[in-house]
Amino acid sequence: MAASWLFFCVLLPCVTSSSAHSDFFTSIGQMTDLLFTEKDLVTSLKDYIRAEETKLEQIRRWADKLDVLAAAATQDPESFLGHPVNAFKLMKRLNTEWGELENLVLTDMSDGFISNLTIQRQHFPNDDDQTGAAKALMRLQDTYQLDTDTISTGQLPGSSSMASLRPTMTVDDCFDLGKVAYSEADYYHTELWMVQALKQLDQGETSNTVDAVTILDYLSYSVYQQGELERALDFTRRLLELDGTHQRANGNLKYFEYQLAKQKKVEVGEKGEGRQMPRHPDDYLPERRKYEQLCRGEGVKMTPRRQSRLFCRYYDNNRHPRYMIGPVKQEDEWDSPRIVRYHDIVSDKEMEKVKELAKPRLRRATVHDPQTGKLTTAHYRVSKSAWLGAYEHPVIDKINQRIEDITGLDVSTAEDLQVANYGVGGQYEPHFDFGRKDEPDAFEELGTGNRIATWLLYMSDVQSGGATVFTDVRAAVWPKKGTAVFWYNLFPSGDGDYRTRHAACPVLVGNKWVSNKWIHERGQEFRRRCSLQETTESFSSVD
Repeated sequence: MAASWLFFCVLLPCVTSSSAHSDFFTSIGQMTDLLFTEKDLVTSLKDYIRAEETKLEQIRRWADKLDVLAAAATQDPESFLGHPVNAFKLMKRLNTEWGELENLVLTDMSDGFISNLTIQRQHFPNDDDQTGAAKALMRLQDTYQLDTDTISTGQLPGSSSMASLRPTMTVDDCFDLGKVAYSEADYYHTELWMVQALKQLDQGETSNTVDAVTILDYLSYSVYQQGELERALDFTRRLLELDGTHQRANGNLKYFEYQLAKQKKVEVGEKGEGRQMPRHPDDYLPERRKYEQLCRGEGVKMTPRRQSRLFCRYYDNNRHPRYMIGPVKQEDEWDSPRIVRYHDIVSDKEMEKVKELAKPRLRRATVHDPQTGKLTTAHYRVSKSAWLGAYEHPVIDKINQRIEDITGLDVSTAEDLQVANYGVGGQYEPHFDFGRKDEPDAFEELGTGNRIATWLLYMSDVQSGGATVFTDVRAAVWPKKGTAVFWYNLFPSGDGDYRTRHAACPVLVGNKWVSNKWIHERGQEFRRRCSLQETTESFSSVD
């Protein structure tokens, strides 16, 4: 059996990555720079092609001229060379001009292009970025319940309906996705994408890098790892029909037949109990199913009666001087906990300035580590963020002042404005904004107490996906450019409101820009802290 197992192992090339890594895939905003880089390289490549074509055209004209001359000269060589000019020109061509032609042929026209490419490659994505983008596609596949054919043909919800504008995936693309899943021991997605690659091969698509034998090799192993012996055997037999000398497949065939015969000897009651591996074997998130349902717009828990108690209004925050004449538009998004949305709260010009200030400073978004109290990156938060202080530009100061005027909360002890841009499949899985009792040091370094409230400003529309969902109460809030949502994280007692556990759903199609302001306890008057909470009590939490 040990020998059979050795035959079965699939070896993959080692994956290397550069030391300088920028996590390009975590920010669409920064990925746009790569498009312009690629455009510059295409321009450089076309310049090289034109230079080569000019060189070849010169060589072609020379060859055509000599072809005509040689045809005439060789008909009567002596008469041709009897003319002294012809004799002189022959000497000159062979002594000088053919040497010049040799130099022209040997001239390397690629220097400029290669030099440009070498410089630009320093700023290219690396293996980690490609792997991250592949994982993001698979995350979108799971969250939005998309089949591989939908993704491969580019027919994503919210994407362009014009076939000419839809990106499609080749056999090689599908195979590469399957390989990424395989390297993560994710045999569920390995199977899905290898089947898609095989399907496209069977439909007549060609590939210069992968064949059916290689795909079937991965497929047999991935389904075996999921406990499906009969399917593993079927894939292995199909592989051997294509390549009867495949050493590993021949070893696996015997091993699978032996294991299948052994399995059939077990009791009838155990026959149906396959060794199916869990879909997310390393998933720590207990509420994943609820989270993904809400991201798809399913399972939102709001009865018609509760819905009827939500209103839109003009809001002046108790006749605040700045809003008495021009109140803001406030909409109830949820009743308990109370979540409100403010419409047209910032202008397009202000949002563009915020993006402009943040973009060159975007770095992989961080979270508070409850063990250390320090900021750290996390695999469950796929975005890039930048922190902008009020002193950096008048527009940031104006936004901060607007938040204070509308909420009635002192923002002098709040954190700087955090601007976030979500990348491919960008998300932030369920979390609390406030520090819980089991992590008392979460904001100790700031010295401003816990996060009393959250202000979340949407700075872009999102074609599909990207909702903010509250998993405990089954609420969903969808991005709308120029609007902000606001909620309290703490009760008046200072205890955390666990109903505010929320998440940013993966962006399926589009570019999601948000900025948030976390307002802290220190500096707040009790009456201000209670004002919105008292209003909450007027809503019925159950119906």
